[in-house]
This record gives sequence, structure tokens and C-alpha cells, in this order.
Amino acid sequence: MSDAPPRHITPSPSFAVLVKLGSLAVHVEEFLSPDGHAFDREAIVVLLDDPEVKEWLAEMDKAAFLPKKRNRR
Repeated sequence: MSDAPPRHITPSPSFAVLVKLGSLAVHVEEFLSPDGHAFDREAIVVLLDDPEVKEWLAEMDKAAFLPKKRNRR
């Protein structure tokens, strides 16, 4: 028996969304490093505003796979 959630409620991101999420992780890591740069912050803002990323995050939130935000915008 698998520990994975049932397939019907697990959003499957496209390759493009996976690349954007990976880019987001790298830019967050870079921004938080001692050499963090304003470019990384801007890239984070742009990636978080991407329609595909927003849609995927909303699906994951609806499926209760993400932490609840303290502040909703």
C-alpha cells in the first residue's frame, strides 16, 4: 500500500510549472544567502505572480497540501 495521496486529488504540475518552482527555490536560497541580491527578490515576486504557479498553488492549497498562510492577500 502506498503512502501517496489518491491520484484524483493530487495536482500534477506541468514541466513548465516544475521549472518555475525550481527557479523559485533557487532564487529564495540565493536571496537568503550572504550574497543575496535585489535581483533574486524581484525574480521571486515575478515567479509568485505567474498565473501557472498561482493556479498550482491554489490547487495544492485546496487539497490541503500546503501550510496555511498567516496573512492572506
